[in-house]
Amino acid sequence: MGDRKSNVVLTGFMATGKSTVGRLLAVRRNASYMDTDEIIVERHGSIEEIFAAQGEAAFREMERDIASELKKTSGLVIATGGRMMLDPDCAQSLGSTGRVICLAASIEEIKRRLLTDEDQLVRPLLAGSSEAELRLLYEERVAGYSRFQQVHTDQRSVEAVVEEIETLLGND
Repeated sequence: MGDRKSNVVLTGFMATGKSTVGRLLAVRRNASYMDTDEIIVERHGSIEEIFAAQGEAAFREMERDIASELKKTSGLVIATGGRMMLDPDCAQSLGSTGRVICLAASIEEIKRRLLTDEDQLVRPLLAGSSEAELRLLYEERVAGYSRFQQVHTDQRSVEAVVEEIETLLGND
């Protein structure tokens, strides 16, 4: 575990850098790193398969279960799935454990990152989606993210984003 008690919870739209930033932030804070999507995949199989076989509602319930588990922990950097902290139960559970930071990026930057994603992550909500549908999903979620402290990631290095988060956190 880390040497600091509070968790740091990273939220934001897909491709804003939550996993990448989270890993480096955990190293810098001497904390353990958790990715809620990775936990779900380890326990239940690929997110794509979950959506196909059980539906989005089952996936969201898995997210709530993990949020409930993680609220009992400390000293973590937690990267959440793109919609997880927009769920009131998840936001209450994880928000009670420490600071929530929302990584933000412009829709243009998100599109660029999705097109150049070397890992070719499967994103079920985007499967077969048009650019207009991506923009609509982005617009639907931006208002929800606005209640969290924002750190912009457009055209910034991972290190610069982590340094800004560390400054915001201070001695937390």
